[in-house]
Amino acid sequence: MNDDDLTELLAQRLPQHPAPLALKRRLAVLIRNWGTPGALQAPHAPHTPRAWRRPAFAIPALAAAVLLVVGPLAYDRAFIAPARATNRLFGEAVADHMRVLQNPLGIESSGQHEVKPWFTGKLDFAPAVAFMGDDEFPLRGGSVGFYLDRPAAVLVYGRRRHTISLLVFRADGLALPARPAPRTQRGFNVVLWRADDLGYALVSDVDRADLQALAVKLNP
Repeated sequence: MNDDDLTELLAQRLPQHPAPLALKRRLAVLIRNWGTPGALQAPHAPHTPRAWRRPAFAIPALAAAVLLVVGPLAYDRAFIAPARATNRLFGEAVADHMRVLQNPLGIESSGQHEVKPWFTGKLDFAPAVAFMGDDEFPLRGGSVGFYLDRPAAVLVYGRRRHTISLLVFRADGLALPARPAPRTQRGFNVVLWRADDLGYALVSDVDRADLQALAVKLNP
């Protein structure tokens, strides 16, 4: 196993814990004196006349020690922060669906030629929706809502006695998946995706299979 392999193994296997202050200070001294003969030797190691050479273990050991200091921060940026952002996207969709259930629709109609024109002038974008209801998922109407910090067109479909909300909004600045991605959050099923510059959030308490079937109709 070479130095690079050992460093990679240590990065994968070592637990991620904040380093003690004493270790941080010791690392600072090692890095500042790196390349100086005797920097990594024990305090009372006998001097030898041979040219100083870095011990074979020095580079991977130092790399592992540095990982102890910077590892938690790097792990947070690489994994925890994106996961929190994704959870927020799904959680917002559920909260918006709850508002739809608690408030009357702006327009109640099953006709696409009534619902689509109703949004004209109420949003700064045209909600591009390919599917406007059928016998399996009848259109019930629409309204204007919000998704995070931006206005959203809300189209409401039915599935037996269940209500399904479709939110359409500008996708700029949001890490939305390019293909419909399902998740269950707070007891609701959610499907998120983006198409061009618009984002879509489909939310309901129907079975995930039913919601994904509607997502397919919305993405012909």
